[in-house]
Amino acid sequence: MDTLLYAADRIGYIYVYNMNNFTHEQKSPRAENFWRAHTSRVTGLQIVDNDQVVLTSSTDYTVRLWSTRGEFIESPCTESFLHHLHRSQDSPRMLSNDPHIGYKVAGCLIFLSFFHINFTAGSSGKGSQSQDDMHVIHNSQLDLREIVFIIQSQSNYFHVRQAERRRADLLKQAHSLTEKPPLVLLLHSLSDNEGDWSILPLLPYLSYSFGKNSSWIVFLEEETNVKMTKLVQVLAKFDKNKEWFLGKPLHDKESTIIHHYAFAENPSVFKYPDFAAAWALSIPLVVRLANKVRDEPLKSDFTIDLKHEVALYIWDNGKGPHLTAVPELCTEPEDSPQAQHCATTLSSEPPLCGEPVNKEDIFVAVKTCRKFHSERVPVIKKTWEKDALFLEYYSDHADPSIPTINLGVPNTERGHCGKTFAILQRFLSSTVPNTKWLLVVDDDTLISLPRLQVLLSCYDPSEPVCLGERYGYGLSQGGYSYITGGGGMVFSREAVVQLLNSGCKCYSNDAPDDMVLGMCLNALGLPVTHSPLFHQARPEDYARDFLAHQVPISFHKHWNVDPVAVFNKWLKDDFRTKPSGGLNKSAKTEL
Repeated sequence: MDTLLYAADRIGYIYVYNMNNFTHEQKSPRAENFWRAHTSRVTGLQIVDNDQVVLTSSTDYTVRLWSTRGEFIESPCTESFLHHLHRSQDSPRMLSNDPHIGYKVAGCLIFLSFFHINFTAGSSGKGSQSQDDMHVIHNSQLDLREIVFIIQSQSNYFHVRQAERRRADLLKQAHSLTEKPPLVLLLHSLSDNEGDWSILPLLPYLSYSFGKNSSWIVFLEEETNVKMTKLVQVLAKFDKNKEWFLGKPLHDKESTIIHHYAFAENPSVFKYPDFAAAWALSIPLVVRLANKVRDEPLKSDFTIDLKHEVALYIWDNGKGPHLTAVPELCTEPEDSPQAQHCATTLSSEPPLCGEPVNKEDIFVAVKTCRKFHSERVPVIKKTWEKDALFLEYYSDHADPSIPTINLGVPNTERGHCGKTFAILQRFLSSTVPNTKWLLVVDDDTLISLPRLQVLLSCYDPSEPVCLGERYGYGLSQGGYSYITGGGGMVFSREAVVQLLNSGCKCYSNDAPDDMVLGMCLNALGLPVTHSPLFHQARPEDYARDFLAHQVPISFHKHWNVDPVAVFNKWLKDDFRTKPSGGLNKSAKTEL
């Protein structure tokens, strides 16, 4: 009895279901296997040769043979051959007598007798794009359907909404240029694997799904505007059959801790992409990297600055390609005169999420210890303490002059997990005001609370929100994401309730608090939400061009800097005012 069900969809995928594994309790069966067979709608699907071969046809003008496992065999009926057959004055029977093309005619005729393929389908020129734009698309030697767009989205509702808007804009532009739009995917929805956001573990999936029918994978962030026509022109300049790693290059002015002091002798020599400008990998590079990931398991350690680590992996100590600078991939504001040549830009204004949250909605917890009472606490009092309505300092010593509160947890040289969990418990007690949000910072964290108030207006405090700069540990081996503590950790009240109700706790007082919280959140299935506006390090530890299109919320550490001067330059002014350090006039936030 046959138990395998083959099905196809409108964007070219074939799915194989084993109906023996389907039960009535299931809402829908789970595919045993799937692959992308075509770049547009599948019009025909037939199992032949004693169920050993799958024959498919599509509106992309191709007929293809596959093994039942999804391995490509050949294309007996290509677009050019279909047009030749369509125009030929000879009968198909006469053509099939030619031994060199007879098998192709036979394969094509089988399908053309059962399934309709529209030979004359083409672009309609509808929408706002000009005829010149369509001419560029048609003559670029690159079909839009050869591009797979991946929006580096997150599962939080606000970010899903932002990513859906970006996808809708891409598809609207594509529909105005062609009847057959490209595939636009949301990164967070591709699988349940926590490590997908780190890109590298996703490469085998991308190779498997798109390696046969696509030419480029283009990654972009939620706020990246794309001018479709210009982007196609840009990509068409590069030979899609070669390995390419394209982007807007960033470089370090000096060696930095967030990049493990790589290239210490000449940090500026190594270039890595600014994700906000979009970045692209050619399919040959994706396929080779995917094979490498399969053959050589990714190292199971920290993911800190993803864009730098992806570039290092691709470069592979000189065995792989460097990042190729593409001037048309930009982070200029979309209404800037400098953006006229750009294929990508950034929005001039941040998303409108409503009024900033009120001061009384945020409780601020500062972790300190006795030895830093006279060194670090005065910096907070000189800079950002005045912007907090509810703030407490937690120490190993009660000092009424500050004042500090001793939570009964001994100070530790590192980790501070015991202290942080005591703060979480105190936040839910009647000892402190009942607020919607908890902000936990170190005593050497510099932060703009007015900017945080604006950012938090985009999030729902009734949901379990955990917000900050996201790091990862062991993501390729089933690890977890966490909010790095130095830049500030923000929790909604609901998140704190679920964390403590889960029974999660420190394995020692000096365990790393941010990583333990990450493990707890992972066990609960609660996502860590990333914002690049929080920074674990000092401004000089980041590329200048990376910070140029931000209005940052926080920085961390006083090492070799004047922290008051850093605050005044980068964080002092109101959110709607140009930062005093001379940042981009239309500086934007990357919510």
